[in-house]
Amino acid sequence: MQDFKKLHVWKKAHQLTLMTYKITKSFPKEELYGLTSQLRRSCSSIAANIAEGCCRKGKAEFSQFLYIAMGSASEVEYHFMLSHDLNYLEEAHYKQVANNISEVKRMLSSLIGKVKK
Repeated sequence: MQDFKKLHVWKKAHQLTLMTYKITKSFPKEELYGLTSQLRRSCSSIAANIAEGCCRKGKAEFSQFLYIAMGSASEVEYHFMLSHDLNYLEEAHYKQVANNISEVKRMLSSLIGKVKK
């Protein structure tokens, strides 16, 4: 068992979640139970699955939770793309968040590789 708060990927995922909450505050009110809720849920799921995986027994279980986190990161990536296409998100914010998502996905992929060895 390791302390998830020491993992760089968890820190980055947590920062992405905080950024997501900040960005979605400006989304239309009619999206509160739609896109806003979905983005917040799927984004927080990335860091939550990393944390949960750290407390599991073996490498196989940890790896499984990292894959789930990767799936959530892809879900967030799509929802931000949709938000941008619906003009809920300015280009500059979209590029910033897209870069952060890509970094989290790369870090997850690297950690998955290390855990599976």
